[in-house]
Amino acid sequence: MSLPPDRLLASTPVWRRLSPADRALLGGIARVVEFPKGARVFEEGEPSDFFVTIASGRVKIVKSTPAGKDVILEIFATGDPLGAVASYDGRPFPATAVALEPTTCLMVPRREFFALLEQHPSLVRGLLSGLTLRLVELTNRIVDLNGVRVEPRFARLFLKLADESGRADTDGITVPVALSRQELADLTGTTIETAIRIMSRWGKEGLVRTDREGFTIRDRHALEVLAEE
Repeated sequence: MSLPPDRLLASTPVWRRLSPADRALLGGIARVVEFPKGARVFEEGEPSDFFVTIASGRVKIVKSTPAGKDVILEIFATGDPLGAVASYDGRPFPATAVALEPTTCLMVPRREFFALLEQHPSLVRGLLSGLTLRLVELTNRIVDLNGVRVEPRFARLFLKLADESGRADTDGITVPVALSRQELADLTGTTIETAIRIMSRWGKEGLVRTDREGFTIRDRHALEVLAEE
C-alpha cells in the first residue's frame, strides 16, 4: 500500500474525525508497516511502544493460557485499533496480534503521540472516539457470550465476517478468512464439539459451506433469522 500516513489516517474510523491539520501532525510521526500472513504485529508481554491501527487486512488477537494453549479473543479488521488500552496505559501488550492475511498497519510511537496530545488537545477526540467504540463492541460481545445461545452467536459471527470482508459471488457471499473449528469455538465461547456440530448441520442445510480459504455463506437471510433468536 503506497498511500502516505496522513491519507491512511483519513480512511480509518479511529482518526477520521480529526481535522486535516491534526492528521498531518499525526502522519508526520506515524509509520506504515506491512505484515505478511502469519506475521506477528506484536507479542504478548512486549512493551506497548506504539498505537497500532489496521489500515488494511485482518488480525487475530491470541492469548496463551497457563496450559500452553492459544485462544483467539477477537478478530480485528481494517480501521480497528490494536492494543490501544495497553498503549494508552503504558502496560505490556496482554495478548499477541497475528496477521490473518497480508496486513498494513499504522504505527504511531507512544512517546511522540503523547507529546502531540499535550500540544494539540484536539487530537484527544480521535483517541477517545476509537477507544469508546471498541469498549462498546467488547461490552456487547461479553453480553452475547453470557446471555445468548451458541447458535445465534455463530450466526452473528458469520454475519460480522461477511460485512467486514465478504464478497458476493454466484454461490453466495465468500468470506476469505480461514478459521478452524477450534478457532470458531474460541470466538463464540463454546466447545470444539459444539462448533463441529453446528458447522456440520449448517453445511447439510445449505447455510454455510467451508472452503479451503474460508467460508461461503449461502443463505444470509437464514443466518439473520438465527442471529435474532
